[in-house]
Amino acid sequence: MAEDKDLNAFKESQEETVIDTTKKLRIGFIGCGWIAGSHIKSLLKQPDVEIVAGADLIPGKAKAFFEKYGVEGVKTDYASHKEMLADKSLNLDAVTICTYNRQHAQPAIDSLNAGLHVLLEKPFTVTTEEAVEVMRAEKKSGKILSIGFQPRLDENMIMVKDVVQSGVLGQIYYVQTGGGRRRGIPTPFGTTFIENETAGLGALADIGCYSLDMVLNALGYPKPLTVSGYKSDFFGKDPNYIGYKKCGHPEYHEKFGVDDFAAAFIRLEGGIVVSFRIAWAMNLDTSGDTIIYGTKGSLRIPSTECWNGTIGGDLTIYHEVAGKQVETKIPQIIPKTGAPSNFDKKIRSFCDAVKNGGTAPVPSSQILYNQAILDHIAKSSDLGREVEVVIPEI
Repeated sequence: MAEDKDLNAFKESQEETVIDTTKKLRIGFIGCGWIAGSHIKSLLKQPDVEIVAGADLIPGKAKAFFEKYGVEGVKTDYASHKEMLADKSLNLDAVTICTYNRQHAQPAIDSLNAGLHVLLEKPFTVTTEEAVEVMRAEKKSGKILSIGFQPRLDENMIMVKDVVQSGVLGQIYYVQTGGGRRRGIPTPFGTTFIENETAGLGALADIGCYSLDMVLNALGYPKPLTVSGYKSDFFGKDPNYIGYKKCGHPEYHEKFGVDDFAAAFIRLEGGIVVSFRIAWAMNLDTSGDTIIYGTKGSLRIPSTECWNGTIGGDLTIYHEVAGKQVETKIPQIIPKTGAPSNFDKKIRSFCDAVKNGGTAPVPSSQILYNQAILDHIAKSSDLGREVEVVIPEI
């Protein structure tokens, strides 16, 4: 009987993976730049998705984008995203927003107000106030708003959260986290990542948001209370930065207007403090492993050479057993050949939520705290002092 029960459970799990293709999700693109390429490649793998429209600030860019990926029949003759949203003939179900950072908020608000579900690339926004305005539109619309944090769908990230939530570490009181690149300012993609007018935030928003999400998600996303932050741009402003020479644009140092390094001391509800640092460039191979300190044990999460959405090796729990100080290794999970990427999981989970009336895979209510920390690190650095994290009412 036990075998029959296990077999039935297996069959049910297999049946759950079957995708209903009788109802196609009609999706439009807002923004057709570099990150949109990852979105379209993943969406084209989904058998229940139809890409029907796209809009970009640059005339002709959307048309060229869909031609590049061989997607036919997509309407792109729009002067703006608002014009696309107003086209009722599209019968859109959802949009994916792939604009630069400073253009995240308004298209998201407009799309939600138009009654559409929204998959919004990270970072959520640039400022806390923008994030709150988007969430107000989300609340009013009743539609799904999911933020593009695919690393939390990684099996190892899920394991990190399971360990912390299991209670084996006891009460968490201190966390050190971060990451970075030795030389990794994203110059190959033009200047939208590095100009203040388009990006608003640099390493903080690009990879810092992921590092924070790893630990905040594991902790259950406690509310941030205060932040003492620092940011710098020594490498980005350097005309001799090697990345500029490699991409053939030595003039980029004149355009650089965001952070290439940031650090902070963050106080959270529950008496937890976080020591954080993130870098696009530094004279070091790593800024150190992530460590979560608890009263019964501590968890070490090995860093990666360049933040890539997973962990750099086996997890280690440092704890006490029968009066002895011991270490317990938790093997790193290696994805099976042919398994969906974290990015594909992000796209599929959003599609499933829309089709099945589910909740956002990465809810704005959590990422609001993440965004507030990033924003207040920048504000604290500009003011040269610790600041209280202020989040307006939704």
